[in-house]
Amino acid sequence: MSSDGHIHGIGGTPGPVDEAVEEAIGGYLEYLELVKGRSPNTVRAYGRDLRSACEGLERVEEFTLERGRDVLDWALEAGASRATVARLVSAMRGFGGWLSHTGRLPGNPVSALQAPPPQRHLPRVLSNDQAGTLLERAQQQAEQSIQDATPDASDAHSHALRVRDWAMLELLYASGIRVAELCGADLADLGDRDLRVTGKGSKTRVVPFGTAARTALDAWLEVREDLATRRGPKRPATSALFLGSRGGRIDQRRVREVVHAAAEAAGTPGVTPHGLRHSSATAVLEGGADLRVVQEFLGHASMQTTQIYTHVGTERLRQVYRQAHPRSGYDD
Repeated sequence: MSSDGHIHGIGGTPGPVDEAVEEAIGGYLEYLELVKGRSPNTVRAYGRDLRSACEGLERVEEFTLERGRDVLDWALEAGASRATVARLVSAMRGFGGWLSHTGRLPGNPVSALQAPPPQRHLPRVLSNDQAGTLLERAQQQAEQSIQDATPDASDAHSHALRVRDWAMLELLYASGIRVAELCGADLADLGDRDLRVTGKGSKTRVVPFGTAARTALDAWLEVREDLATRRGPKRPATSALFLGSRGGRIDQRRVREVVHAAAEAAGTPGVTPHGLRHSSATAVLEGGADLRVVQEFLGHASMQTTQIYTHVGTERLRQVYRQAHPRSGYDD
């Protein structure tokens, strides 16, 4: 904690934590990963939150309700978003419960902490036409790189990257999978018209995709070796479906960059991988799919999440109403 009473780690890098407290935090994070099956991203986020919340504490007994409330006050004063504060509350309450369960404290000292109501912001969604424009542009760039290619190795490498990007975009939109699921997929997970992915909580599901994605994936598999060989003879080949420019498994940050660049090149509204996932789900829902089918498609544990995540556009709803309701005045 700084001289003005603020925690360094809120919104930044956590400050030093006492060794005994750090050991307790490490034990809780291990529990989250191995017992609760939380994703690596969640475990890292909780670790940052807890090290920020426990900065300056010398004993776990100092992790009190008053301390927890002070942490929330400092976070809000620092301009933390409601979502960040809500995660901070979840991390502290979970940690307090674990301290109690393992006998380090007689009870959960922060069980009374309350998170503010979350503000849910739907990601930007592309219309079917906009998504088609983005994907067609990606295909054109991939095909153009074939025409421009020479026997030079650098051209082959550039072409492989273009084809990879096209295949990733097609698969993201076709299947509605998360960016982490895309990056974690292996060659062995790929079927003829489906892909086995591992989602949140280490839950596995099989998602379908169509002809357009299959065409792009076939093109990618033909040139994948041009990237795989860049790892060199001393580095073992990776089983990853999609590779980075150096031949290893592609990372999420690079996929986000690819999606952003594709939208810019196509002249469509800016979109993220999460936005493509939402666009895919919305297209399936508007096409007549049952909400429970969409829930399974997206891999949501809760229907409530699906109801928030998917929506029919307002204009689409008005069109259906005008055409379907007998008293809409559509024929007036």
